Amino acid sequence: MNKRNIGKEIIAGLEELKAWRRGEVKLKTHVVDMPTAADVPAIRKELGLSQPEFAGFMGVSLGTLRNWEQARREPHGPARALLLVASKQPAAVRAAFNAAHSTAPGPKRVPSRARARKAA
Repeated sequence: MNKRNIGKEIIAGLEELKAWRRGEVKLKTHVVDMPTAADVPAIRKELGLSQPEFAGFMGVSLGTLRNWEQARREPHGPARALLLVASKQPAAVRAAFNAAHSTAPGPKRVPSRARARKAA
């Protein structure tokens, strides 16, 4: 079994950083194109969800979703990450939505006071 030497890895990383600062090497970078407000309507439509359904799935208010779809506001943070997953793997997101929707308990009915008195 080959054991990692974290100390050596850290030192190597610092040496690479110093070389980069001196202009001797280029660091590897990766660019991820994150969805913007302009992408939201197409992502939602690809999932086949209504605005209220998609807002609920995203964990935002309907007003927030509408602001995104009309490009008045930009999604940020975890919402953008979830939009990225939804845009790249719509079938997985659709399956997660369906699974959550089918197992979610329905609204609980609380008896009115009049019904509660009659039952007593």
